[in-house]
Amino acid sequence: QVQLVESGGGLVQAGGSLRLSCAASGTIFSINAMGWYRQAPGKQRDLVAAIRPGLTMYADSVKGRFTISRDNAKNTVHLQMNSLKPEDTAVYYCAVDRNPWGRLSSPDYWGQGTQVTVSS
Repeated sequence: QVQLVESGGGLVQAGGSLRLSCAASGTIFSINAMGWYRQAPGKQRDLVAAIRPGLTMYADSVKGRFTISRDNAKNTVHLQMNSLKPEDTAVYYCAVDRNPWGRLSSPDYWGQGTQVTVSS
């Protein structure tokens, strides 16, 4: 079983930055994709970014502003969010794909979520 714990959310003004972190316990291999989804009120949960060897992907809405990184030795994944916009306001969820070489399109494990609020 894998458990994910996120940290780093909060309130920031538009144009500001936040860094989210996710620590995973349990067995995760480097070939398991890790990443972040987000869900705004009344909207579906969408993939924001994912990473594993051979794959680093971002949603179009965050390209050039967000950077995902991973420390395999510590089983952690981070999301550096710069130039934040009010439309980035959402609950951000850490996620892991149990399938080797997966693309995090259907995660098997989820964190509890961390709120990010961007004020205008």
